[in-house]
Amino acid sequence: MRGLTGKVYLVGAGPGDAKLITVKGLECIRKSDVVVYDRLASPRLLKCMKPGGEKIYVGKLPDRHTMKQEEINQLLVDLALQGKTVVRLKGGDPTIFGRVGEEAELLRKNGIYYEIVPGITSAISVPAYAGIPVTHRDHASSLSIITGHESPDKLDHSIHWDKVTNATGTLVFLMGVAKIGYICAQLIKHGRPPETPVALVRWGTRADQETLTGTLADIEAKVKEADFQPPAVIVVGDVVLQREQLKWAEAMPLFGKRIVVTRARSQASELVDMIEELGGEPYEFPVIETIMPEGAEKKAKIAAAFGALESYDWVFFTSPNGVEFFWRHLAELGADIRGLHRARIAAVGPGTAAALAQRGVIAEELPAKFQAEGLIETFGPRLLPGQNVLLPRGDLGRDWLPAKLRELGLQVTDVDTYETVVTGEDDDELLKLLEEGRVHAVTFTSSSTVRNFIHILKRMGIEDPLPLLANVKIACIGPLTEQTAVEAGLTPGLLSEEATINSLVQELCRWNAETQLQKA
Repeated sequence: MRGLTGKVYLVGAGPGDAKLITVKGLECIRKSDVVVYDRLASPRLLKCMKPGGEKIYVGKLPDRHTMKQEEINQLLVDLALQGKTVVRLKGGDPTIFGRVGEEAELLRKNGIYYEIVPGITSAISVPAYAGIPVTHRDHASSLSIITGHESPDKLDHSIHWDKVTNATGTLVFLMGVAKIGYICAQLIKHGRPPETPVALVRWGTRADQETLTGTLADIEAKVKEADFQPPAVIVVGDVVLQREQLKWAEAMPLFGKRIVVTRARSQASELVDMIEELGGEPYEFPVIETIMPEGAEKKAKIAAAFGALESYDWVFFTSPNGVEFFWRHLAELGADIRGLHRARIAAVGPGTAAALAQRGVIAEELPAKFQAEGLIETFGPRLLPGQNVLLPRGDLGRDWLPAKLRELGLQVTDVDTYETVVTGEDDDELLKLLEEGRVHAVTFTSSSTVRNFIHILKRMGIEDPLPLLANVKIACIGPLTEQTAVEAGLTPGLLSEEATINSLVQELCRWNAETQLQKA
């Protein structure tokens, strides 16, 4: 019977930054049939699941209490007995106040194979993101990790204050914000000087990260004055003094900003990586997907266009997608790129030119404007009546370019080499972040991303998405996308100088710098 059951991985998700999960933890998520998770696990990790994977949230919701631990334990057993590969995803490390022992014990009693996959605990990672090393050669050579999430009576029963207070140089309390006054009073009572430095780091490693510093004598008053809410890690000891020299996260150009990326998942990596490298927190919510055209008529039109490669004088590529799908069709049809030996190749912008260069094709000089109008302005004198132009692009391309080319007397073969469709799963976590005001910006890189983003929010039950986005900075990659955003009722606040990802990110950094100056 044991061999017929599934397997459960008890996985530490790390402190919040999705990239701080371990390699093995990520592998477990990718192969799982079901992920059982709570809110402290990064929602980005759930997007790594295989298609069709089931997600079960066992944290607290407004309309019900947190699922009891005994119920979670039994849920893991039931899922495994169905033959499923299950990941129990826990914030931080599952063995540090994660109650993993209770879950593992019941799995073992039911003859279910399981593995405990350690994670990076918030006790060390969150202080590190605030510039606080929990040990230091000159200040602390030992560390204690203590739970603060109990009533004073229970804390006194579980913590021997007379021994813990001075047992190690650094004390780290998890889940203790509500009891900060009592904790400080006990530490002072048992020998820690009132002037001992203290730091509270809230939502550490995430875009919401905030740090509050003080001493055992005054930190409770500072917490009340700032209305400093959990979850937060409390660090007590002289290592806190290192923060002023070592705080690195706050110095990053996009620190503190959670930015929604709406590009197709296949294209989003460049923007996501740049946001992360600059200290922001990208939230991937792809609202479009590009696919090969379906239907006999469409395929026949593509085959005819590619069958006449030697007849073209010009090929205009208007996006990296146009390049990508052009090469896909070449391969599918068995066509030879050398058929374009007499054609001049033009690209609308640097991203498109780079996509061509990766395939060994160097485009003509780039237009000054990275849009269709720029192609005509740059190449107009060389576009002669009677020349043949191939325009391989998506089904949502504007009519302006082929109409203008025909107006100039050229023969245009305008063929849809790919189609753009609405994608994106309903995402309750994104709605929650928007409702709580924890999304700082949404990036739009095409008109279709604007339209589909609004469409998907409505599909998720938001009758009028505009109020939800009223305090979110709308960042557009170019004037055409900006125009679509305005037509949709949005108020774009950021417009990249050039229609490129680099320019868009630079604009985000400029905006964040201005925001930080206003706070200072």
